[in-house]
Amino acid sequence: MTKIYAIANQKGGVGKTTTCVNLAASLVATKKRVLLVDLDPQGNATMGSGVDKSELEETIYDVLTNRADIADCLVVSEEGKYHVLPANGDLTAAEVEMLSMPNKERLLGQVLQQIADSYDYILIDCPPSLNMLTLNALAACDGVIITMQCEYYALEGLSALIGTINQIHDLLNPKLRIEGILRTMYDPRNSLTNDVSAQLHEHFADRVYRTCIPRNVRLAEAPSYGQPVLVYDRQSKGALAYLALAGEIIRRNELGASSTPMNSEVAQ
Repeated sequence: MTKIYAIANQKGGVGKTTTCVNLAASLVATKKRVLLVDLDPQGNATMGSGVDKSELEETIYDVLTNRADIADCLVVSEEGKYHVLPANGDLTAAEVEMLSMPNKERLLGQVLQQIADSYDYILIDCPPSLNMLTLNALAACDGVIITMQCEYYALEGLSALIGTINQIHDLLNPKLRIEGILRTMYDPRNSLTNDVSAQLHEHFADRVYRTCIPRNVRLAEAPSYGQPVLVYDRQSKGALAYLALAGEIIRRNELGASSTPMNSEVAQ
């Protein structure tokens, strides 16, 4: 059964796109069929997958505004070996157009259902804000993978995000859950990192992934070459971490891990 995950956090620079691209490539390495949905007008996930956003004739913008069928807009990441529903700056206009469309919160979910059976995993790279595009992602997915740095302000942002997730769970998507919390740019030598990590474990228990994504130069360099780090440097710490994350996600699904109740009261 297809799993649809939104990679989300309203804070920018916390590794959402890096996670989306590298988790997609790592899942493919385990023989899974993967679709990456770029829902960010910046198009970074598209470019990081080796697809030139400036040369695209049709994108997710055309899908959401009923200008094209989703099957006609999919492209293959030659580097990552997964499919991409790409984005570029045109997507900025989609949010305005969607406001006047019926069922505007469910547009993405409706189009993904047309092709969902072709994939084992669909990963949605959300923009760094809680806007109509992110709302569509949360209404369409089974679970949210929250990427965050272990710092004080990240906890404040996490509290707001969980409040939004709870609201969408109640109003739009009763199957929505926190799939997992992924600690990115992780440095265990930092005492604040360890303090925040401990608080996450206290409040979210097994929803916190055991895998942490370290600060890694090769991981930071890979997007400039339009490659997942698994292609750029398979032996790097970043590549090994994302392979471990893919394995952890697959094991959770195979074990049918029960959902931890969502809690909007995060320690500050």
